Amino acid sequence: MKVLMSGNEGIARGAYEYGIRFASGYPGTPSTEIIETFAQYPDVYAEWSPNEKVALEVGIGAALAGGRALVVMKHVGVNVAADPLFTVSYTGTNGALVIVTADDPSLHSSQNEQDNRNYARFAKIPMLEPSDSQEAKDFVKLAFEMSERFDTPVFLRTTTRVSHSKSLVHVEDPIPWEDKTEMKINTSKYVMVPMNARIRRVEVEKRTQRLKEFAETFLENRLEINDPDVGIITSGMPYHYAKDVFPKLSYLKLGMVYPLPINLIRNFASKVRQLYVIEELDPFIEEQVKAAGIDVKGKTIFPYTNEFDPDVIEKGIKGKNLTTVCLPAVPIPSRPPNLCPGCPHRGLFYVLGKLKTFVTGDIGCYTLSFMKPIEGLHSCICMGASIGMAHGMGKALKDKGKGKVVGVIGDSTFIHSGITSLLNMSYNKSDAVIVICDNRTTAMTGMQEHPGTGYTLLGEKTKELDLETLSSALGIESVRVIDPYDISATRTVIKEELSRSGTSVVISRRSCILFKRHIKDSRKPLKIDADKCTGCKICIGLGCPPISWQNFDNLPAESIKRKSKKQDGIAFIDSNICNGCTVCQQLCKAGAIIEESPSHGKK
Repeated sequence: MKVLMSGNEGIARGAYEYGIRFASGYPGTPSTEIIETFAQYPDVYAEWSPNEKVALEVGIGAALAGGRALVVMKHVGVNVAADPLFTVSYTGTNGALVIVTADDPSLHSSQNEQDNRNYARFAKIPMLEPSDSQEAKDFVKLAFEMSERFDTPVFLRTTTRVSHSKSLVHVEDPIPWEDKTEMKINTSKYVMVPMNARIRRVEVEKRTQRLKEFAETFLENRLEINDPDVGIITSGMPYHYAKDVFPKLSYLKLGMVYPLPINLIRNFASKVRQLYVIEELDPFIEEQVKAAGIDVKGKTIFPYTNEFDPDVIEKGIKGKNLTTVCLPAVPIPSRPPNLCPGCPHRGLFYVLGKLKTFVTGDIGCYTLSFMKPIEGLHSCICMGASIGMAHGMGKALKDKGKGKVVGVIGDSTFIHSGITSLLNMSYNKSDAVIVICDNRTTAMTGMQEHPGTGYTLLGEKTKELDLETLSSALGIESVRVIDPYDISATRTVIKEELSRSGTSVVISRRSCILFKRHIKDSRKPLKIDADKCTGCKICIGLGCPPISWQNFDNLPAESIKRKSKKQDGIAFIDSNICNGCTVCQQLCKAGAIIEESPSHGKK
């Protein structure tokens, strides 16, 4: 039977069909749906771990116990997991361990565009790269087979287009699950003190040599000999782009991108007159091919940045060097991302934006508040960095009269990598305010559970992390909770904590407006009383999607009621998308924002 699946769904299905019953990860676009889909299959265990390092360590534990473990993260998550990653390459797996790294060319939802094929070479771990949903399903099985055969973790690399594009997948019945778990004591293999690690280091090189030989006969590294004038070496989604534009050229389609099959590449190069490497991001394949003494063209004609498309490939080979994907000539109105109507972050960052202080930001929906008109956030580096940066800035600015720093972090991100930084602030006597945006879920990636929600990925009720108690236990003496919908109280608390010496924690607690579990109050949508609106535009400064501006030039003359000569229009609230958070209402000095009448047909 064939089913339309995304690449992420294909990976989850392939793991289940192969008998995998254990998966861990941390949500991050474009990888999130793998774990979510896998968790829906019967008789499996899946978890959202607090961060990628923990997820990998959990997977390593399952693998060393003889199980087969799938660990999933996006590309920057591998940075977090790098510590155990490099050492599990030495220990091997006992069972099987496959690590999915979902790269994000063009930075659709990421803070950088790193190419994680480099991790495979750096950690000496083999890497497979599927090019569509069917291969995503098939390759995860091959990855587990390789892991068991070579006693190694195996990378499965996807990119955003493979992760989210859908194509037909042949669905098969899962193989019967076989419990191979056992407690094996093998200290010389699993205890990486220097005397043991030195021996295992040599074993890694021996394994790498065996993998190089395996790559030469790996069936998913395949030759397609057609027109001998031009040969293309490629992998992943660029293979389909190239085939779409140049179906009659010759191809070496790589399914295994590390180690590379150099002899196979030499053989392919001998069959064509001109050789190209088509790969997104770094010249990973190109550099290795050139190092082998093979003449090839790559990044001299193809861009280093962004994802490719057929047009980029066609123009590159036909002699036009592009630096990025060409946008259509038709003018498209700007449509920047925005916080949702009624988002609890909006009120908080509106207040922060009005303060004369630097706000170190973090990874989450609230990062969008750096944009106009709110402009309440001034930095974003990586998960958890806001707290460490606030500490560092506070120390650098100490006694210089340049103001106190505010660090802002989400609840899931705080659990991910902010706790130790807060401990560091307490221990090293910091002088900054940390605001934890507790919206009761991992909102940015689609409402995933975390230790602060009180539920596991499998929907089971569990212990709920108490952020107030934790902050106090870490040594923070001033811990306060605010409702970001209450602008006056939010402003008062933030100002009070900025005037206090030492480290403060303010927990801004209000559930994500889209999170149905916590929506209890029935608020009425708001509207503008045109007779009272003075055109001050304070409500416009919130950047809330239901609020727009109507210029008098576009209104019927009889509806114009100026309150001053300077007034050029009035505000308008679309009651169909307003959820009545009242933040704008609290800011309106004219009292022009009122509740919509009960007769309004809002559902």
